Order: sequence, then C-alpha cells, then structure tokens
Amino acid sequence: MTGPIRVLVCDDQMLVRTGLVTIIDAQPDLEVAGECGDGQAAVDLARRLRPDVVLMDIRMPVLDGIEATRRLAGATVTDPVKVLVVTTFNLDEYVYEALRAGASGFLLKDAPPVQLLQGIRTVATGAALLDPEVTRALVGRYAARIRPTEAPAGPPLTPRELEVLRLIADGRSNGEIAAALVISPETVKTFVSRILAKLGLRDRVQAVVYAYRHGLVT
Repeated sequence: MTGPIRVLVCDDQMLVRTGLVTIIDAQPDLEVAGECGDGQAAVDLARRLRPDVVLMDIRMPVLDGIEATRRLAGATVTDPVKVLVVTTFNLDEYVYEALRAGASGFLLKDAPPVQLLQGIRTVATGAALLDPEVTRALVGRYAARIRPTEAPAGPPLTPRELEVLRLIADGRSNGEIAAALVISPETVKTFVSRILAKLGLRDRVQAVVYAYRHGLVT
C-alpha cells in the first residue's frame, strides 16, 4: 500500500472506541478514517469513506455488527470492505455468524495492542486473521448447529485438497499443515490457493466456514 492504512473504528462503548482510536493513530503506517457507535453508522461511513479496514464490534445498537458486516462484506457485495471483528469473548457464538457474514477475521478486545495493530495490518493486505486455538474451539463448538443439508457446490476437490481443507478447518497454520502432510510450506500455499479458487472462496475464514457448513469435518 502506498499510504497509511485507513481504519474505521466501530464500537458503541466510548471508552473502548477512544482507546482503539488512540492506539491506531499513534502508528505511522495507520490512521483513523472515522469512528462511530452503531452498526448503521458503520455501514454508512464505510460506504462513504471506503476505509482499508473496518474494526467492527458485534453488539451495537441500531444495527448489530453481524448485519453491518454482511452489508459491507457479504457474498452479494460487489465491492466488499475488509472487516475485522472485535469481541469480548473468545467463544462468542456471534463471532461465527460474523465470519459467515464476510468478516476477514476476529480479535479479542483484551488482546495486547501489538496484536491488534498486527491484525489490522494483516487484514489490510487481504489475508485472513485466524487464531488457530480460538478458531478450533469456536467453530467446533457450533459445528452441530450449522450442519447444512445441501451437498458441496463447485468443482470436486482432490483427496489431497480435502486433506488440506480439513486441516485449515482445524485451525492449522500453513507451517503446521506442511509438517502434518510432510510437504513444503510453498506446496501448502499452492493447495490453499487452488482450494479457494475451486470453491470460489475469498480467504481461509470462508474455507473454515465452508468445511463445517458442508460436513467435511467433524
């Protein structure tokens, strides 16, 4: 990116929002494009300001963060905005719904500032932000509730691609997948890119959701 990463901060708690704004604005490569305290304002501001990343709380008045995320980054949005969800609880059931709605990842509100800042930078590059342990616990906890009835769509995956997808859904990093399958990290990257392209998915977050939605993991 040629300029600072522009961030829209959306949280209904003023003290939290002020803290986030202060931390972000202190970084030379980041700047706060705007701030708001409800989901509808988040949607309106994001559409007008076109920030690089929207830092989105889940529980907000007027319009919750899930629906706001869906309107900004959902599957039907032609020009999606990158959304990074922040939440109080690492097993908040709404986080999963936010990921389904199109969020690029999530962070806990009690995460250290350095992790928050790195998360913003990661999402801004187009990568997904998934903590392996939290993802495994979060998605696994709600797997039974989200089982679909439809069969997977798109071109069939090869046995090796299915293996990689299942490991992604288990929250494994590329390095962990490489070690588990005894292949190089570069080969894993190739498999991940191929899986996303075949299934028409945007990132690893959507791959995790897809795997659980289609019963590819237990």
